[in-house]
Amino acid sequence: MKTFHLFHAALLALALIGTGQHALAQEGPQRLVDGSLFVPKAVQRQWDIRTAPARTSELAGTVELNGKVLPSPDAGGRVQATLAGSVLPGPKGMPTPGRQVRRGEVLAYLKPAGGAIERGNQQAQLAELDAQVALAASKMRRFDQLEGAVPQKEIEAARIEHAALQKRRAFVSASVNTAEPLTAPVSGVISASNVVAGQVVELKEILFEIIDPARLTVEALAYDASLTSSITGASARADGAAAEATLALSFVGGGRQLREQALPLLFRITTPKPAVAVGQSVKVLVRTRQAVQGMPMARQAVTQSSAGESAVWVHTEAERFVLRRVRVQPLDASTVAITDGLHEGNRVVTAGVSLLSQVR
Repeated sequence: MKTFHLFHAALLALALIGTGQHALAQEGPQRLVDGSLFVPKAVQRQWDIRTAPARTSELAGTVELNGKVLPSPDAGGRVQATLAGSVLPGPKGMPTPGRQVRRGEVLAYLKPAGGAIERGNQQAQLAELDAQVALAASKMRRFDQLEGAVPQKEIEAARIEHAALQKRRAFVSASVNTAEPLTAPVSGVISASNVVAGQVVELKEILFEIIDPARLTVEALAYDASLTSSITGASARADGAAAEATLALSFVGGGRQLREQALPLLFRITTPKPAVAVGQSVKVLVRTRQAVQGMPMARQAVTQSSAGESAVWVHTEAERFVLRRVRVQPLDASTVAITDGLHEGNRVVTAGVSLLSQVR
């Protein structure tokens, strides 16, 4: 009799377990009591969950630096006011951001602005030069009529004096009535236009900025002067940008003068048509000759735990995922090295991490 009751209890327990598992599968993804996740296979396929094995290897050490996108020094330029005056539209109107320009193209005109007294003095000087030119022309004609009776050297002197006065009058007249053309120093795209038609500007004021979008650089600040001798490669990524927005960099050189206790390093962006803007802040990952032991993993595999620590989701069973706290070190703009918290062969979730983190 006792045996019968035990057998009946065992069957009831198995039935309950089976019913619970069936209900769990029907309910969909959920967080279990121990903090792990139950995610049915159908949901995993729907969320496109992808994993990768953790393998330890020797990796290049990296240093993360703060950087900023700048125009290339040999492919960008500025148009500044060489004197105080008012800006007038060029042959194609006022330059607008994004417009393609060629080197030497007239962008606008700058009409000199002077006071009433200054303009009056220039007009008086121009009138005086007009009189001198007329006298020199009369003298030259008179000497031409007396050719043979007047020494040839006096005739040549009169001609030279007349020509010099004409040139002087042309220069003074241009300074009074002619607007100075503002030309593009390089070919590229107008990145900034700081004036409108008729605006009065001061000497050295920046009017237009020109860049070549295909030739941009990144300047990063390093606090270790010895870093320049151990750089083997670099990459960058703008804050909040997607992984595919990674920028490939080529090291150009580093300065030898500190700026705010940091050494400026210059990198050239080698990625075609980079989706960044001049002045944008980026994170620069510099690879060095120093080696570290770690498990390379895609950057998007790393999430944050409830305590704000770095963590990854590990696929421990067919429908179970566990959050593991890890220690990471950046390798480049799209890859990190996990140096602690994982075991060899752990299946780490690399796609669908954000969806797993939302399961409650």
